[in-house]
Amino acid sequence: MTFASAARSAPPILRALFGSKDAGVAIVLLVTVMVMIVPLPALALDVLIALNLAVSVGIILISVYVQQPMEFSVFPAILLLITLFRLSVNIALARSILLSADAGRVVATVGSLVLGGSYVVGIVIFLTLLVIQFVVITNGAGRVAEVAARFTLDAMPGKQMTIDADMGAGVITEPEARRRRRALQREADFYGAMDGASKFVRGDAIAAILIVAINIIGGFLMGVFQGGLSLLESLRSYTLVTVGAGLIIQIPALLISTAAALLVSRANSDDGFSSDLGSQLGNIQALAIASTVVLGLAFLPGFPTMAFLAVGGSLSGLTFFVWRQQQAGPELPALAAAATAPSADDVSQLLSVDALELEIGYGLIPLVGEERAENLLKRITGVRRQLASELGFILPKVRVRDNLQLSPYVYRIKLRGEEVARGEVRLERFLAIGVLEEGSLVQGEATTEPTFGLPALWISEDERGRAELAGLTVVDPISVVATPFTAVARANARARLARRQAKALCARVQ
Repeated sequence: MTFASAARSAPPILRALFGSKDAGVAIVLLVTVMVMIVPLPALALDVLIALNLAVSVGIILISVYVQQPMEFSVFPAILLLITLFRLSVNIALARSILLSADAGRVVATVGSLVLGGSYVVGIVIFLTLLVIQFVVITNGAGRVAEVAARFTLDAMPGKQMTIDADMGAGVITEPEARRRRRALQREADFYGAMDGASKFVRGDAIAAILIVAINIIGGFLMGVFQGGLSLLESLRSYTLVTVGAGLIIQIPALLISTAAALLVSRANSDDGFSSDLGSQLGNIQALAIASTVVLGLAFLPGFPTMAFLAVGGSLSGLTFFVWRQQQAGPELPALAAAATAPSADDVSQLLSVDALELEIGYGLIPLVGEERAENLLKRITGVRRQLASELGFILPKVRVRDNLQLSPYVYRIKLRGEEVARGEVRLERFLAIGVLEEGSLVQGEATTEPTFGLPALWISEDERGRAELAGLTVVDPISVVATPFTAVARANARARLARRQAKALCARVQ
């Protein structure tokens, strides 16, 4: 009998349980419950401890490598499952310790090798880990998750209005608007779930303290009254195993808490955490001063000279490496096209006047480059398509060209050769539109939004996440140019209805 035929002949309840994609989660929950109930041999306890440690290491590595927190949106659910699994392993270890004073080879190795056979050292290390996790990481991550959830919910109306405005202006299509709304809803759900999930980590730390205390007291009483051991022998044997088990369980819990803190404390970025860390900490002045201070400490009396020389030399080498990288500079891409003088046949084109024209300075030429996934030309095409669906006729073609007489980052919009709008764009910046609350930490260059005259800031990529959390509407340089163009085109669309367009419209109606 093949596997497929066996699966078809299985009872319906088994097919419903194991035939879906959620079968793995269901099996994990069943195993977790069985671990709490059924006594396990020492080998099974070792496997569960190793599995707990492996999953925790994998989760913290995923938290480091994801570019944006939303790429790991299942983390709150995973946090609940791993916390439940860790508590079940804790219960299994407690049962094994109380019944036989044995919790497997992993716990015995931790007690003898890591703790040096001293239960006093074990208690001190265990309590130190709990303080680090409970007081430092868990409290900080919980507060950050709470603030992020509140700011995300406060910023939702502004982001939804931005999506609706972009769709109305033809910047994005309706399917893209739906996709962005779903992503916005998932982001709010994620940070709301992280706010609640941080309570799991806090509760897990409290449960670890209680379980260790109960195991020590219960083991001590069982050793004295049932095992016939002296007070000191009972305390030594049961306490060492209990603290070793608590320590090997608490290390994965600390990794999970750190992973949660990493996710909620990171801003959205196009690069990974390691790339952002390297680029933002690679300040030559700071590295040079730090290496000088450390090298100076090497020559103070009583300080370990070789240790400080090694660290200071490493910092000096890192400073030199960063300096060489910055001196080399990024490679400039080749120009998309070279300027050529117009021939005699092209002179007539210089005398023509376009119905709608967009002129840009040479510094804004990258906005129309074909190498960009979304450039200014595609935006203008979307605007014409949107206005055509709204008004019933197609606008005349829009001429987009560079003008060397303009400042590098200035654009202007012309109707029949007359300028009707002008603005300036920071190519490597984002425009954050809105009024900042008092005490806000968003840093940028104050300006005015060109279309509606709203207060705004030119901000860097690093400030984008902070600005969105502060409730500002953040738009890219292409949108900064496309928004006033859309307003001008919409306001003057009916005036641009020429006889040729009217005749074509009547022909389509007939």
